Amino acid sequence: MEYLHVLSRPKVIDQEHDTVWTEAYIDSTLPQAQKLEDSQGPVLMTTVAMPVFSTKNETRNRGILLGVVGTDVPVQELLKTIPKYKLGIHGYAFAITNNGYILTHPDLRPMYEEGKKRRKPNYSSVDLSEVEWEDKDDVLRNAMVNRKTGIFSMEVKKTVDKGKRVLVLHNDYYYTDIKGTPFSLGVALSRGHGKYFFRGNVTVEEGLHDLEHPDVALADEWTYCNTDEHPEHRYLSQIEAIKLYLSGREPHLKCDKELVQEVLFDAVVTAPLEAYWTSLALNKSENSDKGVEIAYLGTRTGLSRINLFVVPEQLTNQDFLTAEDKEGVFNADHFPLWYKRAAEQVPGTFVYSLPFNTGSENKSVVLASTAIQLLDERKSPIAAAVGIQMKLEFFQRKFWTASRQCAALDGKCSISCDNENINCYLIDNNGFILVSEDYSQTGMFFGEVEGAVMNKLLIMGSFKRVTLYDYQAICKIYAESSDSAHSLLDPYFYFFAAVKWLMTELVIFMVEFNLYSWWYSDLTAKAQRGGRTMLVPCDTEYPAFVSERTIKETMGNIDCEGCIKSFVIQQIPSSNLFMVVVDSKCDCRSATPITMEPIEIMYILFCLLMK
Repeated sequence: MEYLHVLSRPKVIDQEHDTVWTEAYIDSTLPQAQKLEDSQGPVLMTTVAMPVFSTKNETRNRGILLGVVGTDVPVQELLKTIPKYKLGIHGYAFAITNNGYILTHPDLRPMYEEGKKRRKPNYSSVDLSEVEWEDKDDVLRNAMVNRKTGIFSMEVKKTVDKGKRVLVLHNDYYYTDIKGTPFSLGVALSRGHGKYFFRGNVTVEEGLHDLEHPDVALADEWTYCNTDEHPEHRYLSQIEAIKLYLSGREPHLKCDKELVQEVLFDAVVTAPLEAYWTSLALNKSENSDKGVEIAYLGTRTGLSRINLFVVPEQLTNQDFLTAEDKEGVFNADHFPLWYKRAAEQVPGTFVYSLPFNTGSENKSVVLASTAIQLLDERKSPIAAAVGIQMKLEFFQRKFWTASRQCAALDGKCSISCDNENINCYLIDNNGFILVSEDYSQTGMFFGEVEGAVMNKLLIMGSFKRVTLYDYQAICKIYAESSDSAHSLLDPYFYFFAAVKWLMTELVIFMVEFNLYSWWYSDLTAKAQRGGRTMLVPCDTEYPAFVSERTIKETMGNIDCEGCIKSFVIQQIPSSNLFMVVVDSKCDCRSATPITMEPIEIMYILFCLLMK
């Protein structure tokens, strides 16, 4: 180890304490930080280290290196310093290394599930261009790698709800370097959110009274008060810390004064909901169908109010609004999914959705949410979002009852959904089925069930296809054969690889259909015989679909084999739903279904074929 002292001697003599930070990596936490691990398993961390020199005058000229000191920092702790409430509903902060690799980003997915959560092989080298992929020229990435300060804007396609839905937003990116580290920090603000704010004043007594109600909760990962700085504060909840801070008895407790004031205001303003929800529960008769199970509200300050209309044990989806449902609660890097989707709806309308994590029939629910704005206009800041969770069976029964009443009363509907010559569907603005006569189709994409009709809707412009990319995907492939003679044939293998590449260049159109599959056919056959598969990182492309808001009603005809299939689609007022009625007499099953299945992107490169 003597060479370490020799190499470090110049820095010791010059008293240069270089600080080194690592890229992000996944590790377990120590017992004193077990709360982090309990909530989400092993966590993303970074390590900071610096040398320790001897500063004694008698040894200074010899430059003695005593050792290295360092500490591991959970990335989640760094995110606590970001005031999420100031970034708006879709805003977020992210950081990258001087190599362009992500330290933290809401779209970073370092783990995958195959029985249990596992680390992806390349999780620590995900480049910024792989999550902000709309920046085709790498303008944002290059500026941040070069540690510049500036602003960049672009239209982005943000996926939500496990990648099945897409929000088209226009983001403004603000970026700069972080002094003393190899990192650069970026903040993304979506236009239309975060620009306009409002403030309200209430007395401390009023605010604390309403904040302490049992149906009130604050965002666990938001920092209203810094409870980590002093040991005596570490076991305080955020509400307890706010009370202590406002009492003035703890001068060392640091809190975000503006956020505390705003959350007190939200607690007072939303307090009447408690009495309203209670009256609704009392007015329900004992024999009533308890279809609506939860009413909920979330505000821009991370405050939530929840009212149960059934006992907790009877909830259909018991994970909703809990830590198990990460997309459904306020987190350090995002607002709840139902809040974000409601914010993108036309003011005063509801967004209905079927959570994709619901399983069998008795576990399925429907969420209905709407945003609350100060003024009835798009530029008005969104103060909160409110909604209900109801049983799917209850929601579907209400729909069928309404459709039958329409046909029975005053002849408003010329035909009922009970007619065997038609199929009725209720789909959302992303094309997912909420109601169908065939219950097994619930939650499916409409194009998988009625491919011909969905294709016609795309041609007519009622829906549009949005192409998305996933550069952090995991693909299942057949494991390569481990024949012992394979290595002996490497020279011949590479020679034939070159020949095949030349053939590929000459007949490129055949590569996609014939040569590629022929190239791997032998290895695939061997692996299939062995029944061995493996998961590897890959890039995929897949579609998402969005309805056109301006279309209220349209109809069309499809020329199938020997018949004409008619359909009509109509928007349900004040919602994101559409009713689709399809002629069932004309069979269009020969039409290719439209699916959302991802397709692996195959990069046809000489270097890949030579392997």
